[in-house]
Amino acid sequence: MNTRRIRQRVPAFEVTEGAGVTVHRSIGTPALKNLDPFLLLDHFGSDNPDEYIAGFPEHPHRGFITFTYMLDGHMEHRDSMGNRGDLKAGGAQWMKAASGVIHSEMPQQTNGLMRGFQLWINLPAREKLSDPLYQEFSAAAIPEVALAQGRVRVLAGKFGEARGVIDDPATDVLYLDVSLDADARFSHPVAETHNAFVYVFEGSARVAGEALATHHLAVLGAGDTVEIAAGEAGARFILVAGRPLGEPVVQYGPFVMNSREEIEQAFADYRDGRLVRAKAAMKGH
Repeated sequence: MNTRRIRQRVPAFEVTEGAGVTVHRSIGTPALKNLDPFLLLDHFGSDNPDEYIAGFPEHPHRGFITFTYMLDGHMEHRDSMGNRGDLKAGGAQWMKAASGVIHSEMPQQTNGLMRGFQLWINLPAREKLSDPLYQEFSAAAIPEVALAQGRVRVLAGKFGEARGVIDDPATDVLYLDVSLDADARFSHPVAETHNAFVYVFEGSARVAGEALATHHLAVLGAGDTVEIAAGEAGARFILVAGRPLGEPVVQYGPFVMNSREEIEQAFADYRDGRLVRAKAAMKGH
């Protein structure tokens, strides 16, 4: 067993997105531009509706995947192809924008709370102009594994005998939401070939013995196992890993391609009404 240690600590920056929504961003910042295959990680949340109720009005995407996970509240989704959804607390949505999607995301409060994550995952060059796909699952569909002192929700990948509902074949993503009681310990194997990170959003933790505070992301170094212990107030964090693509990343706003020429084409297609080429197939429950 070779335990992964912290290679880089990244504090989340407050960024304003959409129509004025404040998010905590850790990937996609000057400190961490990307972590192949991951392009962006936003942790959004507030108990003040005025901070987010304007939401994320219609905007385009091409060339990557958005992976949204709601912790509290819910998110209404609409897109240019006629799809409508309401992602509720505990649910997850995997949207392969690929050749092009125009959609809106409107967060809604439940019992005074609205929290969640959005992760952007890159697509290999061969799939950037493929047809869009959706996977959306309710909280009840996501496996949850009880620990002696905590629990693990398995959104993607495997934990023990449990397999997540979201499937991302190009990058083999692992996505776990882990809650630990005070001083409890957690261990999980992670493929040596994959890049991995931990983001703490409640309490504090120690990763391979090194402290990690709330709203901090730890990029993990080489190894095949992750060892995490909760602080004295417990901890809740996401553990995410994925197979790197090793391809050029050229990003401009909502478009992520492999060259500047492809970015210019995306803008031209959006301007001329050609961005949306195919209706997305959707699965989930």
